[in-house]
Amino acid sequence: MTDAREQLDGSALELREVSKRYGELLVLDAVSLSVAAGARHALIGPNGAGKSTLFHVIAGTERSTGGRIIFAGTDITRRPEHRRTQLGLGRTFQQTSLFDRLTVLENVELAAQQQAGDAHWAVPSLRRRNHVHERTRELLGRVGLTQLAASPAGALSHGRRRQLDVAVSLATDPTLVLMDEPTAGMSNDEARSFLAMIATLPESLTILMVEHDMDVVFELATWISVLDAGRLIADGTPEVIRRSQAVQDAYLGEGEHIAELFRRA
Repeated sequence: MTDAREQLDGSALELREVSKRYGELLVLDAVSLSVAAGARHALIGPNGAGKSTLFHVIAGTERSTGGRIIFAGTDITRRPEHRRTQLGLGRTFQQTSLFDRLTVLENVELAAQQQAGDAHWAVPSLRRRNHVHERTRELLGRVGLTQLAASPAGALSHGRRRQLDVAVSLATDPTLVLMDEPTAGMSNDEARSFLAMIATLPESLTILMVEHDMDVVFELATWISVLDAGRLIADGTPEVIRRSQAVQDAYLGEGEHIAELFRRA
């Protein structure tokens, strides 16, 4: 698979004046941004800013009204979701999409089989089965779930389910993963464990995440884009975003903890 870092002068993903309307309601207003290959890029903004809609548009579950989306050197604006996955665009969900009755290992193995091109009704060769099994074990080790391989996915804690969701996404061999609220609903200990796991992922893997927890954002992100009322109002390093008056104004009234984060600038 072509490495997205070789495309677009170092950009893994490029949005060019992307807009989205629902009838007369303009939810995304000509959003343009670039996600660098290998970046840990956070998309933040107050409630109703358009973050989730933008994620859906990038993933292909929603169609944009205007603009272009360039991924891995390809205009994917009108490509269906499964074609984007084939190009290397992975995704995790705020509500995990796992098969609860299957084991942890089987959930990842199923995704790996699909990536390898095995139809559900076909009998793969022994060599391919071994490859898929080795790949599955490698991914479980990477996300820290080896000891739970035989456990039903439905028996996992919330934090462990999020880790499994990452493994399932990685089984599709993505070059960029969209992470939707990766630490939502986690305890502090689960969030710390999850962040430690993310830190072990390959540096070549690009991550674009929507995250409400500003502590997580400022710890993990190498670049931050800020939406407000469907518009991109700031784009830069965490230090630049902390100092941005436009961002502070957008978050006015969001709580004392948020204000304290910006006062650290």
